[in-house]
Amino acid sequence: MGKYTTILWDLDQTLLNFDLSMEHALRAVFAKYGLPVNEEITARYDAINRSCWLRLESGELTKEQVTVGRFRILFEELGITHVTPEEINVEYQRELGNVFFYMDGAKELVMMLKERGYRQYVVTNGVNATQASKMRLSGLDRIMDGVFVSEVMGYPKPRREYFDACFAALPDVAREECILVGDSLTSDMRGAENAGVSSCWFNPEGRVKDVEVRTDYEIRRLEELLQILE
Repeated sequence: MGKYTTILWDLDQTLLNFDLSMEHALRAVFAKYGLPVNEEITARYDAINRSCWLRLESGELTKEQVTVGRFRILFEELGITHVTPEEINVEYQRELGNVFFYMDGAKELVMMLKERGYRQYVVTNGVNATQASKMRLSGLDRIMDGVFVSEVMGYPKPRREYFDACFAALPDVAREECILVGDSLTSDMRGAENAGVSSCWFNPEGRVKDVEVRTDYEIRRLEELLQILE
């Protein structure tokens, strides 16, 4: 084991494929209520959702304002009035927690790292009940050493206070031994910067870095993390 002994994993779109889960849940719930759903509507929801979560990260919105507000915006654009955003959100979160898809190589990697003695924790901004369900169904709850959901910690990633709360629960973990792996520059990489830990940007699509934030490492495939850990 080299410099790092502890890995802080983002969950959605890093270990688990959130995009596939989102599309599945959205289509299932909209079909249940007889609402229109196609690629254009799914793409529009995705854009609204991303924008709302960015505003949560910056402290502009609360978790509830994000989860309900995204559907309120979409319904106003589509002229949907016979179903409430609150009702749809409850069903959507339930459906989202009932399905999971691993990112390529993710399960094999975390199991290998566990066997090698690395400590692994999930750090996520998702909804607590939904994330807990996905962790259980995917088996990640039996692989990870713990999970820190911002809803429970009292602050969202990338706030310094969120990570302070995480490390308060990990008194035997030194920050210089930690590396945070995630796909988001604004949430994960900035979070690592605020937390005082190393960062590894998981960038499978080769996106151009469009945010001024430190990234210590960049990988296209999750298994490339092994070279960093050696």
